[in-house]
Amino acid sequence: MEEPADQRKVARSTRKRHRLKPKYFLPRRHDRCWALTLVILAVLFLSARASAAERVECGSIKSSYVPAAVGYCALLPPSYDAQPAKKFPVLYFLHGLGENQSFLVTSGGWQVIEDLWEQKAIGEFVIITPQADRSFYINSRNGKVKYEDFFIHDFVPRMEKKFRLIGMRKGRAIGGVSMGGYGALRFAFKYPQMFVSVAVHMPALLEQLPHGVGNAGFEQIFGTAFGSPADEAFWKANTPFVFARKDYLHGLKIYADCGDHDDFGFDVGTRQLDKLLTERHVPHTIHIYPGQHDWQFVAQHLEQSLKFQSKALGLTP
Repeated sequence: MEEPADQRKVARSTRKRHRLKPKYFLPRRHDRCWALTLVILAVLFLSARASAAERVECGSIKSSYVPAAVGYCALLPPSYDAQPAKKFPVLYFLHGLGENQSFLVTSGGWQVIEDLWEQKAIGEFVIITPQADRSFYINSRNGKVKYEDFFIHDFVPRMEKKFRLIGMRKGRAIGGVSMGGYGALRFAFKYPQMFVSVAVHMPALLEQLPHGVGNAGFEQIFGTAFGSPADEAFWKANTPFVFARKDYLHGLKIYADCGDHDDFGFDVGTRQLDKLLTERHVPHTIHIYPGQHDWQFVAQHLEQSLKFQSKALGLTP
């Protein structure tokens, strides 16, 4: 069952309004006709601008896989409303710990995306972020939250029907930040038949839990999806590294980046993933840039990952 959606158009405050100025003056007897023509043209112009405006639509859905309704926000491209018969590619963008489905809008990521659409630097695709709390996008150790099953078997099909999405691998990409980077890599590596590409920032990559990790400290940061206390074997069995060792990753387009001073040491895991994919001769792009584990790092490199996704979706050269 789907909850009512909250729809709103996000207007750009920086856009300039241009006044229509006739190049020539007409005789007075034509003034009324000319004024009426201007009014009609202005209405048509403004209507076209309004119908071609990008917007954000948020809502929530209920599912038997999870105990509570799951919120989502969909960022719809400029021509979405203007072309009601068109189907669009999609990027599922997964949020990190402490964030929610609206983080791209509240963080400033929406502004980056708007600018790229306006500049035609990326093609038009829908971007959907689901709420995930501290699930790490997996089926929890205790079996109470089956987030992976929810996302793969329920959320994706329902979103693709609701938002006129292409619904095929070639039109479906996935990405994320931190915990969302973990989830995106894991989904892409485990279900490569579903996604044409994956691009992540600061992915929460630790192949093994640190020795002597305190249960209280671990749960405070990572939650209880991996058990309480944390089940090290369950953690290791669910990391993206397990699925990165599969034989069927060729054809999946892979991008990742991380700061060289990541606060949680995820740069080490990102380097390990780079080494693993290189050894397996899996094409990929992984960068270690100067930076820490924060939104500032993501903001510096979001444009790069979005362009990567746009190219993978076949929208830009």
